[in-house]
Amino acid sequence: MVKILDLTNALDIVFYCLGFIGLLSLILYIFQEFFLFRPEKLPQDFQFQYENQEVEEYHLEINKDTKLNGLHFKSKESKGLVFYLKGNSKSIKGWGKFAVDFTSQGWDVFMMDYRGFGKSTGKRSSESFKKDAQLVYNKLKEVVNEKYIIVYGRSLGTGIATKLASINRPRMLILACPYYSMRSSIKRYFPILPVKLFLRFSMPSYKWIKYVKCPIHIIHGTNDKQIPFKSGIRLSRINAERTRLYPVINGGHKNLHNFEDYHRALKSILTSKAATIDRENCSIDFIRSKTIKIKK
Repeated sequence: MVKILDLTNALDIVFYCLGFIGLLSLILYIFQEFFLFRPEKLPQDFQFQYENQEVEEYHLEINKDTKLNGLHFKSKESKGLVFYLKGNSKSIKGWGKFAVDFTSQGWDVFMMDYRGFGKSTGKRSSESFKKDAQLVYNKLKEVVNEKYIIVYGRSLGTGIATKLASINRPRMLILACPYYSMRSSIKRYFPILPVKLFLRFSMPSYKWIKYVKCPIHIIHGTNDKQIPFKSGIRLSRINAERTRLYPVINGGHKNLHNFEDYHRALKSILTSKAATIDRENCSIDFIRSKTIKIKK
């Protein structure tokens, strides 16, 4: 009788645990946008202002309910254009201040707000992120030769940027604080939940990066608590021949731009040409012979 009661109690505990996991999964499924995104909405008549920056505002109407808002920051002598895909918070009102990191190096910047951010309107989805980015990219190609377009993604924007680079031929792809996949990032916080079943925004960067044909530059802080540095390392190994990793020692997620190493890396990427390797006149193909131990 005691064994039967113990088994019944054990089954009750299992059912309670499964019920709790199921309830928590349902809550996260319904409210996942609240957890994933922190948008700042702006009135349609808001006026963008930035010191020492020449900027032009654009609106792209997709349908009667969906409109994308973007800013074009102009450099004095443009070498090309950086398509900047921002993180999951605020709007381009605040993110716009980072354009100076590129315009000061002679690169124009186009930055857009995702649906539901800033002045942009419409319903967000995993597909809308990718389709909107491609639509804007196509518009940019109408005025800038693709070989002069750099795709830059930061945090949330790294997955979108990677997808975009995988199906186009930009000059290069720059990823700052990239995640391996959205699923793996969420799994860190909810290890016991079936994230695969309820996550609507998967963003599998690791799948897309293998198809990127241009140079890939990954900048990641070693003290990033939100998206760990090992995520950048894992991504860098997938398409290793085209990828270079730039660790920012002690750099975090939100303060990466406060470190000189970030700006050194970015300047090096933007100003230098890709080095070619002369395999016939270097040691890259040398194979060291095995040491032969002589028995005495």
